[in-house]
Amino acid sequence: MDETRVVTVFLRHEADVLLFRRSDAVGSYSGRWGAVAGHAEGSPDAKALEEIEEETGLEPAEVSFVRRGERFSVEDESRGTRWIVTPYLFDAAHRDVVPNEETTAVEWAPPTAILRRETVPDLWESYWRVAPTVETVRADDEHGSAYVSLRSLEVLRDAAALGVEGSGADWDHLAKTAQGLLDARPTMAAVRNRVNRVMAVASADRSPEAVERAAGDAIEAALAADRRAAETACEHVAGERVVTLSRSGTVLEAFRAGAPETVTVAESRPGGEGVSVAEELAAAGHEVTLTTDANLPGVVDDATLCLFGADTVLPDGAVVNKVGSRALALAARDSGVPCLAVCSSDKIAPDERVGIEPADPATLYEGDAPVTVANPTFERVPERLLDGVVTEAGVLDAGQIESMATVHAARSRWSLDAPSEE
Repeated sequence: MDETRVVTVFLRHEADVLLFRRSDAVGSYSGRWGAVAGHAEGSPDAKALEEIEEETGLEPAEVSFVRRGERFSVEDESRGTRWIVTPYLFDAAHRDVVPNEETTAVEWAPPTAILRRETVPDLWESYWRVAPTVETVRADDEHGSAYVSLRSLEVLRDAAALGVEGSGADWDHLAKTAQGLLDARPTMAAVRNRVNRVMAVASADRSPEAVERAAGDAIEAALAADRRAAETACEHVAGERVVTLSRSGTVLEAFRAGAPETVTVAESRPGGEGVSVAEELAAAGHEVTLTTDANLPGVVDDATLCLFGADTVLPDGAVVNKVGSRALALAARDSGVPCLAVCSSDKIAPDERVGIEPADPATLYEGDAPVTVANPTFERVPERLLDGVVTEAGVLDAGQIESMATVHAARSRWSLDAPSEE
């Protein structure tokens, strides 16, 4: 049996992946659905990027590597071929693709569509090896909670679809998966609220069909809420001299749409993600200044607005966000500059539980002196330091936040009757 090495590359935008119907111009499986793919002579990593550009027109700067799955083999007896497949997952910056002659149709679709179409051999196996899991949700320390919560909903959607198609993923299995997601990020309110919404809605039927349907609806609602929050925020940044820090997808979208006069971004240690934010904004044509975290109070006097995202909003109106947010809010109050946090209302926690996980102490000090290292990643910004929290429902005050927290708390009660983790 001939052996051929190939790459299969899934491009994801939001919560859909790009699927192709193969044309007669390809040498195998014409008429079937597949992903970006090609023979992998040489470096599979380089070939993955090459195939993306050839088959979609997307350049390397327009995609972001997520993960490479474990290589596996697929035997096609009818062709006398053993395919050695290396699967990949990339996030695409947008959905505008230009297919080549190897494709007769393209579609951005939930990856669960793979289970219900005639595809190239073992396309689902390729996807499953790069799909989000409870463990990848737990380990993600690069993205904000909006992104991580969307991945959590994908985990539920994909597991439920397997159950619908007869894999044995029943309600108890899905409830344990949901609880695993809650346990993976117990202080990330968006994960808790969005997972709880799915399971609370589906608990009436307690079936894989109900979970898949509720997860799909929750994904659409989450994306819409994040977009509306950014749209609301852009009204506040237009024409302003804004100071910000860290990385918030919602804040970035607000800047892209809201045309601030200038943006000053703190480097945002530990992690330094503010540097890439400054680069992205500058590339988009904004007038941007990058500064140190310690200099934040010094630049506020020249600002007209301080703005940052929120990892979590507590029921009392306090915000948990990247360390440095409190110093920025204090400086804003001292200078009389408005200070707003921006997020969807799904980030309002159902209770006061909050965990401030420390960063690696070694990023601050690796010496031998008997010192205690305090190197937090997040911190609490009291409600009294904020002029409001901007959400898809407008700028919320403490009373409105408390009311929404009560709604989120009610949805968490589905788990009282759920099976415990073994």
